[in-house]
Amino acid sequence: MDLHDPQYQGFFDVPVDNLYGKPLIKRYIQQNIPNFKDAVVISPDAGGAKRATAIADELDMAFALIHKERRPTKYTEQRNASMMLVGDVKDKVCILVDDLIDTGNTITRAAKLLKKEGATHIYALLTHGILSGDAIPRINASAIDKMVVTNTVPQRDHMRVCPKLECLDVSPVFAEAIRRVHHGESISVLFQHN
Repeated sequence: MDLHDPQYQGFFDVPVDNLYGKPLIKRYIQQNIPNFKDAVVISPDAGGAKRATAIADELDMAFALIHKERRPTKYTEQRNASMMLVGDVKDKVCILVDDLIDTGNTITRAAKLLKKEGATHIYALLTHGILSGDAIPRINASAIDKMVVTNTVPQRDHMRVCPKLECLDVSPVFAEAIRRVHHGESISVLFQHN
């Protein structure tokens, strides 16, 4: 689901279907974010812009982008990457959208910038919640009000220690994909009208 790099499909000797989390994320936005049409969908980096703009366009919402500029130094790149917001979030609910969160550095730094730029409420919606290292304490201390991930990675232990974390169940998507493959039906139909 939501392969981080579609080229991964080439490493398998059998057909691989990349399932999409976008319908789940869109449904969450529609059902759980009050006045969602007035909110702004934001990509925390240029790599996720296509995903975020697709959601914003399909839900008729505004879009913004966070641009990271890395300046080479003798220190780690992560500490020296400056972030710049392209778009307006003042007095808006912000919805950060990405495919995964690992350590949480990028998404929490993005949330801090959004709050500084006047965001009223910050959601982070991500398909894969790896949440390694200090990710949970980092999220708990961040400007993020609600983080939503799927259960492509088990989240029970993370949810016990992170009150901001919510988990969406992807099993119906996988079950329907398996049923469709078994009966020789199209997988792409799953994602055409969601």
